[in-house]
Amino acid sequence: MPDNEMDEVVQEFLVESAENLDQLDRDLVALEADPRSADLLASVFRTFHTIKGTSGFLGFPRLEEISHNGENLLSKLRDGLLELDQERTDVLLEVVDAVRGLLESIEGSGEEGDADFGALVARLQAVAAEPAADAGAAHEAPTTAAPAPAEDGADEAGVTGEVEAAGAPTGPDDRPVDHKSTVAERSVRVDVDLLDALMRQVGELVLARNQINSHAETGDDPVLLQTVQRLSLIVSELQEGVMKTRMQPIEQLWAKLPRVVRDLASQFGKQVALEMEGGETELDRSLLEAVKDPLTHLVRNAIDHGIEMPEARHAAAKPTRGTLTLRAFHEGGQVVMEVADDGAGIDVTKVGAKAVERGLITPEQLSHMSEREVTDLVFRPGFSTAGKVTNVSGRGVGMDVVRTNIERIGGTVDLMTAPGRGTTFRIKIPLTLAIIPALLVRCHDERYAIAQASLVELVHLEGDAVRDGIEYIGDAPVYRLRGKLLPLVSLDRSLGVSEACALDERESVSIVVLQADNLLFGAVVDGVLDTQEIVVKPLGRHFKQLAVYAGATILGDGGVALILDVNGLAMEAGMGDAAADDTVALDTVEAARAADLSSLVVLRVGDERRVAVPLDVVARLEEVAPEHIELAGGLPVLQYRGDLLPLIHLHEFLGEQVLSPAGADGEGAEGERAGELPVVVYSNGRRQVGFVATEILDIVEDAFEVRSVGAGRGVIGSAVVQGRVTDLLDIAAAVHAAVGDAELRNEEEAMSDVA
Repeated sequence: MPDNEMDEVVQEFLVESAENLDQLDRDLVALEADPRSADLLASVFRTFHTIKGTSGFLGFPRLEEISHNGENLLSKLRDGLLELDQERTDVLLEVVDAVRGLLESIEGSGEEGDADFGALVARLQAVAAEPAADAGAAHEAPTTAAPAPAEDGADEAGVTGEVEAAGAPTGPDDRPVDHKSTVAERSVRVDVDLLDALMRQVGELVLARNQINSHAETGDDPVLLQTVQRLSLIVSELQEGVMKTRMQPIEQLWAKLPRVVRDLASQFGKQVALEMEGGETELDRSLLEAVKDPLTHLVRNAIDHGIEMPEARHAAAKPTRGTLTLRAFHEGGQVVMEVADDGAGIDVTKVGAKAVERGLITPEQLSHMSEREVTDLVFRPGFSTAGKVTNVSGRGVGMDVVRTNIERIGGTVDLMTAPGRGTTFRIKIPLTLAIIPALLVRCHDERYAIAQASLVELVHLEGDAVRDGIEYIGDAPVYRLRGKLLPLVSLDRSLGVSEACALDERESVSIVVLQADNLLFGAVVDGVLDTQEIVVKPLGRHFKQLAVYAGATILGDGGVALILDVNGLAMEAGMGDAAADDTVALDTVEAARAADLSSLVVLRVGDERRVAVPLDVVARLEEVAPEHIELAGGLPVLQYRGDLLPLIHLHEFLGEQVLSPAGADGEGAEGERAGELPVVVYSNGRRQVGFVATEILDIVEDAFEVRSVGAGRGVIGSAVVQGRVTDLLDIAAAVHAAVGDAELRNEEEAMSDVA
């Protein structure tokens, strides 16, 4: 055939073989766990046979030889003459690596190269040799049935060769089967560069459409408006179609990880099971490539540092085989990937000591850091807890690169750990970088864009609503949004365009409520303009240090608008993840400082003690039967709205005696209904806890001055409410007493449930 046609055949062979080798890695690792699986053996055998046959046809003798010897071993394994063990698995995986190397050489130079595989072929032949004592007994084994004799006197290998050479599909026993065309048979491979070029052109088309829309809206030509609407619909459908062609399932990214996990676990003498969930979740191909290396490093880190040795796990009453779990799912317009292990977790004390030892922080700085801030030090450049340098870790290069690479594509990396129970790394990345729906806002006559994926709602205040709605905790402005405190950020001050006046002195305030990871906050802008689909243009390298900007876009009138980075905006205002962790403390401090109008839920605890809880942290008031209260890990819980609600009995927490809730006539001392307990459900948006009281007395709204008199166990102070001395509950202490050491675990499970 002509040379150009031959080149196309070779290219097709290289693409298909690369996909087959990825599948071989997965199948061989799975086959090692289930060596008697006839389906897996047949699949691996057919893949080797296909590579061997095509390489012989294309004139690659060395590739044909090595794949032929691998096929011989697999044939004996499939026929039950031999059993798959670790040594044979190791050799077969080496064959896969050798074939991959030959293919890379062919792709680069068109030749197989001069690498010597004689030793590998000898090992293949050695492990494929049938022991004399076992040769006669192997057909007696009933576990793997030998293929039926071929018709017309042809041997089994000959039938297999004829069927596959003809291109007919085969079943586990290599017999032809009828089935519908596969996805691969209906697919057309398109060069990635072509897709990138199409995406750029669609982006320019979207910009042109926005400009036409801008001009058409200023006129009164109905025909033009109708035509523009039709154009807008076509462009949107074209954009959606092109973006779909760029989307690929994450399982393609995970394809090589079973082999990585298997090899590393063997290297370290550990036992690790890999579980993968949500591999069908799709992500833009360019982003898929960008997260490949960070994901691989997190997997290697989990096996090296996270999962313990089998003897250590046994001593800790844990299964000797550790579990590494990969999860992927959509959440809030983003793709979330989790790498979770059930290992030893991160020792916060050890991390802090290593950071001081390496000069990353000072002992004084360490003394003022929260646990979350300390664990976050693992992302600092140069940080490592490894005792010695190996080919996997110890050089202090890795976790900082993970965060840098993820943040470069607009994503975030979060870390959750529980001592003795494991560590979870959560990566959040946008679906695509090219075209996004955005909200346009105004600040000092400049326009800025905010991705709608981060937008929660819009709030506009005027006149007295500004003065009554905006409060201050110290110097920090907050707004009571449906009873909850919402931290506020002045966009003009954060961007450094002006020193804005106090928010409560303005005549009107527009608040854009945004979500950055687990933190909800409001950005105060001068005006809200419109929503648009915008084309994201990356900023030059000179602006990379500006964390509040994620890029730029060209608007319909030709003007340029900067795209705000919501996470960067929160960090710039000092409201990072640590602020989210301090929500309980913020609620308590706010209540303690309340010298203005506040709402309290007043409770009776025990006989006569009055205790108050700020209404803004109360989600619901419930009454439950005592028999519905159960124990989880020794702590009282209630099955509540599809979840488990931790409970804290306030009379026990505060050391009060409580009267019997019901007398002989079915009425308690205070007229309570027999058999029911009042529960105040506390919520901070991330966690819920139930406070069990003796009686709910009233909801009071008034001006209270909290005094330190009476402060002690479970109480932050006292105030006079309705003419009676009332203790203000220490919410942070009560929540901690309710969840105990299970706090982190419950929080991680809640995050998984929401996802």
